[in-house]
Order: sequence, then structure tokens, then C-alpha cells
Amino acid sequence: MVSDDADFFRRLVRQQAPEYLWIGCSDSRVPANDIVGLDPGELFVHRNVANLAPPQDANYLSVLQFAVAVLKVKHILVVGHYGCGGVKAAVDGKRRGLVDHWLHPIREVCNEHHAELEALPQGGPRLDRLCELNVIRQVRNVASDLFLQDAWGRGQPVSVHGWVYSLANGLVNDLNVTVSSLAELNGRG
Repeated sequence: MVSDDADFFRRLVRQQAPEYLWIGCSDSRVPANDIVGLDPGELFVHRNVANLAPPQDANYLSVLQFAVAVLKVKHILVVGHYGCGGVKAAVDGKRRGLVDHWLHPIREVCNEHHAELEALPQGGPRLDRLCELNVIRQVRNVASDLFLQDAWGRGQPVSVHGWVYSLANGLVNDLNVTVSSLAELNGRG
């Protein structure tokens, strides 16, 4: 790093002022900073199995609160990926232990969209769509949180975006489900 940019570490140690929070999957093949082309310090990152944003998870909520209230991020990126093992594990019927409880919200999404998913071919297309539906649900979870609603109430600009990354070609699919206000969350924006 120093050979490319002599001041890199001096800048890095002075402050953390990212404009972006990444909520993504723990999968090692999904490198957050590389995907968005940002250096360390420019992206605040929270990762877990299947990129969930559950309203009862204190770890996720602590990251969200810090990102919104202290760092004042302007964009929250909820990023899933096609071929997600967590999404597949949620619906393949096999028992794996504790992770089955963690993945329960994905089974709920699957049940809510049963007809749409059943109309797709089994395997890749169906699981890809479930990855998308999971991201859409997590965007709603983030936007529904009081930390976001309070920020919007203060006039703080912050948007929640939903993306799915393709391991096959490195492209990001923007699901066009961005929420930037309470009115948009409630369908009035």
C-alpha cells in the first residue's frame, strides 16, 4: 500500500468517515471493498450468514446505530449474492443446528412468496429469486428500524439500497428497492 500511496496509513489512522454501510453475507467470495471499489476506511462493513438484518440481533443493531447516528453514513447497502449457501441451507430441508434458527427469516420469505418461487425451475433460478427476495426483505427491515426513522425525522439524508452480487460474473444487480424516507417505506414516496 505504501509503495502505491505513501500517505495511505497516515490518512487511515486519522479518521473513519465512511459514507457507506455494507450489510452483506459472510461468504469469503464476496469482498465488500473490492466490489464497490472503495479503500479501507471508506466502507463500514457488517457481515453475517445470508446478509440478514433481523430486528432482534444486537450485533447488527449496534452496527446500524453507530453507522447512522455516529458515522452519519448516507447509504446503506444490503447486498446478497447469487449462489448463497445460507439461502440454500434455509430451504433444503437438512438440519444443521444453530444456523437453522438464524436462517428462519429466509424460510418465512420463502413461504410468503411460495407461489412465485414454485413457478420457477428448481435449483438455480428459484434460489436466485429467493436471494433477491431475501435482500428485499432485509432492506425493509433496515428501513423499518427506529434508528433510520429517527434519522429521517432529523432530516438526515440516508438511503437503503438492495443489491445482489453475482459470483459468476462479478456484476451487481440493483434490485431498485431503495428507501430514502419514511414516506417511501410506507409507499407514499
